[in-house]
Amino acid sequence: MTPSQVLASYGPAAGLAPVVTPFAGGEKDRPLAERLAAHPLIMAPMAGVSDGAYRLMARAGGADLAYSEMVSVAGLHYGERSWELVDPVDGEPDVAVQLFGSRPELFREGAERVVARLGARLALIDVNMACPVPKVTRKGEGSALMEDPGLAAAIVRACREGAPGVDVTVKIRRGRHMGREVAPEFARAMEDAGAAAVAVHGRFATQMYRGEADWGVLDRVADAVGIPVIASGDVTDHAAALRALDQTGATAVMVARGTYGNPWVFSGHEATASERVAAFACHVRLLEATGAHLKRARSLAGWYFKGMPDAARWRNAAMSCVEADEFLAVADEVRAHVC
Repeated sequence: MTPSQVLASYGPAAGLAPVVTPFAGGEKDRPLAERLAAHPLIMAPMAGVSDGAYRLMARAGGADLAYSEMVSVAGLHYGERSWELVDPVDGEPDVAVQLFGSRPELFREGAERVVARLGARLALIDVNMACPVPKVTRKGEGSALMEDPGLAAAIVRACREGAPGVDVTVKIRRGRHMGREVAPEFARAMEDAGAAAVAVHGRFATQMYRGEADWGVLDRVADAVGIPVIASGDVTDHAAALRALDQTGATAVMVARGTYGNPWVFSGHEATASERVAAFACHVRLLEATGAHLKRARSLAGWYFKGMPDAARWRNAAMSCVEADEFLAVADEVRAHVC
């Protein structure tokens, strides 16, 4: 079965809706600001998580826009395997591609190649300036770029040169080091370089994911720029997403860990146990249909079954699974005991 056929066959039992092209009727080319304002809940880029199957689940759950995993521009330059992270899957109307690196010339080349490969299915190009992981930052990439706004601006300009007519956005943090907030002035520099929107995670990079995200930075950035600001950090459920929109100057909200086992976070649908088991089974079938590594379903089992009776038992059972049929057998067992 194709991914589209999987969703059509198994999505309804999971409370998932058909995936539709945004701004149907020839309106897909409306400005990004209008798209974000009309459909403000979007799925964040997540390394090792947001593959094609995951993006399709999010779109079926109500996300208007979903991002690829972060893709190395050096990887696009030197090898073909990175394209597995970029290519939309069957049934995916468009995808936001997030790139990372530190060399403007590779961003220019990467943007040009992404446009040539995806065409109309490219929603936008996002530059990762937020990743706090040391193996990324020690190369001057990710959140390390926030210490060099000149280089960061050159990267934005390079992406625009390589992808004329395509929106280029950035994802940043409050700053790199604890207590040194630079996000407002940094965002202004990215806007001056041509960025169409800025996503702001309300933690410093050195915090990693510890502590609470400061949503106050969203207002400070929104006051500093005229482009849309996208909230990120501690958006754990639908109610939190709505609070971020209501309480801050953000135009849209990017949901990351809040999507774990909950593709309905975008619509606010409260899934039943039966729908959660059906969603896990649908997700496994999507992994199989898209050619993804099925070991990813081990993490999915923990997320979808969280809070259910004997959740540890089902999670442990999934950890020994290898083939799709084995994961689906676990789903059948959960259904028989829980639903």
